[in-house]
Amino acid sequence: MASAPEQEAPQDALVERPAGLPQARSATERRGRRTRERPPPVEPVWPGAPTPLGARFRVGPDGTAGTNFALWAGGAESVDLCLFDDAGRERRAPLTELTHEIWHGFVPDVLPGQRYGFRVHGRWDPWTGARWNPAKLLLDPYARAVDGDFVLPPEVYGHVRDWPEQHVADTVRDDRDSAPYVPKGVVVHDDAPDDEWADDRRPKTPWADSVIYELHVKGFTQRHPGIPEELRGTYAGLAHPAAVEHLVKLGVTAVELLPVHQFAHEDHLLGRGLRNYWGYNSIGYFAPHAAYAASGTGGQQVGEFKRMVRALHEAGIEVILDVVYNHTAEAGELGPTLSLKGIDNRGYYRLQDDARRYADYTGCGNTLHVVQPHVLRLLTDSLRYWVTEMGVDGFRFDLAAALARSMHDVDMLSPFLAVIAQDPVLRRVKLIAEPWDVGSGGYQVGAFPPLWTEWNDRYRNAVRDFWRGALPDVRDLGYRLSGSSDLYAWGGRRPYASVNFVTAHDGFTLRDLVSYGRKHNEANGEGNRDGTDDNRAWNCGAEGETTDEGVLALRRRQLRNLVTTLLLSTGVPMLVAGDELGRTQGGNNNAYCQDNEISWVDWSLLEEPGWRALCDLTSRLIALRHAHPVLRRRAFFSGRAHSADGLRDLAWFTAGGTEMTERDWYAPAATLGMYLSGRDIPGRDALGTPVTDDSFLAVLHAGDRPVSCVLPGGRWARAYEVVVDTSLEEQQGAPAVTHAAGAVITVPGRTVLLLRVLPSDNGEG
Repeated sequence: MASAPEQEAPQDALVERPAGLPQARSATERRGRRTRERPPPVEPVWPGAPTPLGARFRVGPDGTAGTNFALWAGGAESVDLCLFDDAGRERRAPLTELTHEIWHGFVPDVLPGQRYGFRVHGRWDPWTGARWNPAKLLLDPYARAVDGDFVLPPEVYGHVRDWPEQHVADTVRDDRDSAPYVPKGVVVHDDAPDDEWADDRRPKTPWADSVIYELHVKGFTQRHPGIPEELRGTYAGLAHPAAVEHLVKLGVTAVELLPVHQFAHEDHLLGRGLRNYWGYNSIGYFAPHAAYAASGTGGQQVGEFKRMVRALHEAGIEVILDVVYNHTAEAGELGPTLSLKGIDNRGYYRLQDDARRYADYTGCGNTLHVVQPHVLRLLTDSLRYWVTEMGVDGFRFDLAAALARSMHDVDMLSPFLAVIAQDPVLRRVKLIAEPWDVGSGGYQVGAFPPLWTEWNDRYRNAVRDFWRGALPDVRDLGYRLSGSSDLYAWGGRRPYASVNFVTAHDGFTLRDLVSYGRKHNEANGEGNRDGTDDNRAWNCGAEGETTDEGVLALRRRQLRNLVTTLLLSTGVPMLVAGDELGRTQGGNNNAYCQDNEISWVDWSLLEEPGWRALCDLTSRLIALRHAHPVLRRRAFFSGRAHSADGLRDLAWFTAGGTEMTERDWYAPAATLGMYLSGRDIPGRDALGTPVTDDSFLAVLHAGDRPVSCVLPGGRWARAYEVVVDTSLEEQQGAPAVTHAAGAVITVPGRTVLLLRVLPSDNGEG
């Protein structure tokens, strides 16, 4: 098919719209038509193949090396492939072959490192959702690497961004060429020798044994003194032995990387001199974010990412990616035209009945239309690529409820979830849902099907409230400590369906949670209006930094309580990088735009005894968890006796040493005892031997005054040995204190005691 006229579709193609709606306008109608010299053509272009999508370097039909290009653009009239040299000069090649709505062609002698993009021709009629504009160079959705950065001048908008009548600005087409201002895709050699995976060994850590560590590639490495300066902030920096050593010493089994798909910075941030730091603004689902590469952005970032994954695997650490498939960086109707919006706006995005507008279940301006087969293919192709070719071990899905929507409502039988469940690659990796979005009915904690685990914000809220003294009783805490069976004990799900966390990237750091009572986001430039006001935080008596030693000691104790509670709870614990060091963001609970010392991990904190002790405690608790299967159960507790002596797998005690009654659960309380039986662990090891372990009693006391506690006796234990006591600043080893069963002990205010059960003479306990 011949390509349409350069820069502008015929005027009679611009006016097709429902009767009665205003006419969409081209800026040339006001400015007059401008003529441009057409870039030189690319010759020859052979038919090539419609699959695989994207740019794939290979050998052509006559043995000539070249690249096959394939782009799905369902409603387009024609597609031009645009090739760029190092000076930015452009050559164009019409892709005249069309197979099942995929435009394709093979170009001989196009080699790895070639930069490219597409121009897609079609109708400009925003009133019906059609936003084709061939003046805008578009990023290939399947690009394996991206060179350059999005700076978002007016030229990269499909409409005239600064049109005086803003209420119709999105209907006025901008005919200026965007190519000088946007990044380009890069052809990548898929089979580069140094990226072979033959020697890679995936850790394959079982879910129940997992400890997740959420980190930002740049933030974790940027200030690390052991990483060479030229590698800081990069994939190579995270692969450096100094970075890996900390992860190994801590004992985590997986890193969950904040978004590393190529992303763009929002225009409103660039206007304030800020940048998107977290990266939840994806535009390239196959490309490692180029700014995190130390080796170059001409395709080298792909190999560097793979080497990082291999280094972590060699240390026994899995790599989980935080992925943003719910929306893209193109925002709503007033957003830029970077890729999908210009390829087929109606085909990729959910639109409202007024097709000028986007359905926004994400709070970011748009929502991908995952019900569409080609969108579903884009996402699943991306996921498989990161598993099979980039070596990752799982994914955390941002705003996963948006992906589970069918036409409008959240549907756990939606196409996306159904495809994942039957995919032979994806159903075997770790799948974590952020089980909500911002749309109606979007809160879905506990509702995702088997195979999925979920961020459990009800765990976060209950633990925060307990330790700040805001829980009316301990009913909810009991559920959260023991695996949240009220949420997950259905459909064959297990306790590890609950990813337990007290903090995440979004919100206060752990130190700020006990240092600030309110957010302090002034540095974001939004008048402190951004970020949640529901922090469930307590500043321990002073707002922010203080020299009051009493307040500082209390804060450190609260941190020990929160970390200990998290790592003793049934489920999968998730820590945030730097929390074990006492990292602070100065009370900023929405540091998404702070690519600076506010967000970066401050490794100098390890030089301070108090924060070094917190790190040591965290490591010790993780080691304790790895050593004791009773702390990482693969099945829910039954709460019933499994033997004639009446000893149950889980029992709850009051401070008086008596088992909790129904009335006790509803009564105000600041103290809870949790007995975990190590002899009643369901399941067997690989050789079929029943799994047994020590038994433990955990006493959690959130009151500010000491409390007298009676240790359960009789069939429960002969004696108890103290393993962890969070009232102590230093936890170098077991406190080596033993108490007889039935003894009355004093538990200091705001303390967790973990006691190992010494069995009675007849083996009970």
